Amino acid sequence: MRLMSERQNGQTYEQLATHYLENAAKNFRRLKESADRAAAQVDDEGFFRLIDDESNSIALVFKHLSGNLRSRWTDFLTTDGDKPDRRRDSEFVVEEGDTRSALAERWEAGWQTLFDTLASLRPEDLLATVRIRGQGHTVVEAVNRQLAHYGEHVGQIVLLAKHVAGRRWQTLSIARGQSEAFNAEMDKKHGRS
Repeated sequence: MRLMSERQNGQTYEQLATHYLENAAKNFRRLKESADRAAAQVDDEGFFRLIDDESNSIALVFKHLSGNLRSRWTDFLTTDGDKPDRRRDSEFVVEEGDTRSALAERWEAGWQTLFDTLASLRPEDLLATVRIRGQGHTVVEAVNRQLAHYGEHVGQIVLLAKHVAGRRWQTLSIARGQSEAFNAEMDKKHGRS
């Protein structure tokens, strides 16, 4: 087995770290795009609709994620990810002033904070320790934690939007019964046929 020189090893780590950060940003963007495309398919009433007493509406998931995004990604490397001014429980209650446009504004600001923070991270930051509710995580662990968390909530948004839109729903991925045609098109596009 050939051993890499220290220089090659450093370049490999830097390349991997850079790739990881770019890939994480790409996956966060995909999640946001799915949520945005799903929410766009419902009217304001549907945006705030609860399907039962224990569920969240799309509006409340937007509100919760907005609070989480702001808290986790503001001063990411230097302060706890659960900011003292965050009122998490209020994220699950529609309050006065929680209009669709106001929630959308917070949503966009929260995501922008995430993307700005990711863009500012350097390869050497990946193994730094950040805190969430006092618990230490490497940057990689914290990023992965948020990818999983946001994925769960985006899935909720998509399910709620699909439920509310009903027959008007336009799929965000491959339509039912269209997998073979889609795969054939991808094979053609990528020269596999």
